[in-house]
Amino acid sequence: MPTFTHSGLTLAYDVYGEGAPVLCVHGFASSGKVNWLDTGWVETLVEAGYQAITLDNRGHGGSDKPHDPDLYYPSLMAEDALALLDHLGISRVAVLGYSMGARIAAFMAYQAPETVASVIFGGMGLNLISGLSDGNDIIAGLRAPSLASLTHPTARQFRIFADHTGSDREALAACMETSREAMARADVRRIDVPVLVAVGEADEMAGSPQPLAELLPQGESVVIPKRDHMRATGDKVFKSAALEFLSRTYSGGAV
Repeated sequence: MPTFTHSGLTLAYDVYGEGAPVLCVHGFASSGKVNWLDTGWVETLVEAGYQAITLDNRGHGGSDKPHDPDLYYPSLMAEDALALLDHLGISRVAVLGYSMGARIAAFMAYQAPETVASVIFGGMGLNLISGLSDGNDIIAGLRAPSLASLTHPTARQFRIFADHTGSDREALAACMETSREAMARADVRRIDVPVLVAVGEADEMAGSPQPLAELLPQGESVVIPKRDHMRATGDKVFKSAALEFLSRTYSGGAV
């Protein structure tokens, strides 16, 4: 994977296809490959005429993995993503984020509305404002000596996922401490770009999508039927809604 350097960290990314660029920002404990390539998102976007750009967030995938929690605030990871766009010479982009990646995308849109044309918040509803209640359990699960000792369902889920992807669990624990920082309600109201909030019907981690969409000046929402937080990621209803949204809000794509 190609890399670039920002804030002293080497970060990995990849670029697929040609056309109007869509920056894909993955979720916690995932990577560009796991979140976007393996789920068919890259293929979907490229076939629709877009250029798909995946970034491995700090602490994940092929990027550097510091163990300092102070390096994982979402505003800092949003700056990484914006720096990647500068590195690639891209001045205007649509952003597709999932879970933690949606939180990062929200901070991108707030910090650089001149760069972000439209945004899709996948797996992130009202918890953008209220935060993640299971965070401490997830941290404990990542640091537990073994999976056998874990009983909390969400902690077990993320521990299994982290082990499956061969992640640096201490880096993920540090990331979880600060990356779940809530965005102020007043700041959410200032995200004045088109936003699609897409959450699985059975997702207990994201929070409700409609109330968040109502706070956003140009927000709209969609519920992904019968999907929980993990299984909504590559769902065909999610992909279809995202492509339709991009076709209306982001010029240049051949949809």
